[in-house]
Amino acid sequence: MDSTPSYPLLRQVVLDCTDARLLAEFYRELLGWRYRPGDEPPPAGEPDPRGKDWLVLRSDLGVRIAFQNVAVLPEPTWPEGPHPQMLHLDLDVPTLEDLEVQHERALGLGARLLRDRSEDPEEPLRVYADLAGHPFCLFVGPHPT
Repeated sequence: MDSTPSYPLLRQVVLDCTDARLLAEFYRELLGWRYRPGDEPPPAGEPDPRGKDWLVLRSDLGVRIAFQNVAVLPEPTWPEGPHPQMLHLDLDVPTLEDLEVQHERALGLGARLLRDRSEDPEEPLRVYADLAGHPFCLFVGPHPT
C-alpha cells in the first residue's frame, strides 16, 4: 500500500460579485482566458441565465477563476477600512515595459489604480481594484514560457 499522503487539488479561485458576466468579461479581456464550455456570453439580446449565477474562466495552463453572483457585496476598502480584502490575485508580467502595457490595458478595461510601486527597484508592482472592487496586483516577475 502506498504511504504517500493524498492532498486535495485547488480547483479554482471564486470571486463573489454582483454581476458575474461583467466581472468575468473584465478578467477574460485582462488575462486572455476562455470561458468553460457553456459559460460563453449568449448572442446579443438573448437572456443570460448563467451570467446571473456562476461563470468560470480557464487559462491554457489549467488555472481557473469562477465568478459567483451575490445580491450585495461591500467593496473592499484596501488597504484599510471597514471592509478589508479577503483575497486578492497576484499577476506577473516579465518586464517593466510589459508592466506599462498591462497598466494601460487594466485601466482601459475599467480597473482603478490603488497603489503604484512601479519604481521600486526590488519589486516593481501596481495594485488595482477590479470592477467589483477586488484588489489585484501586477508584478514584474517570472513568467512561464
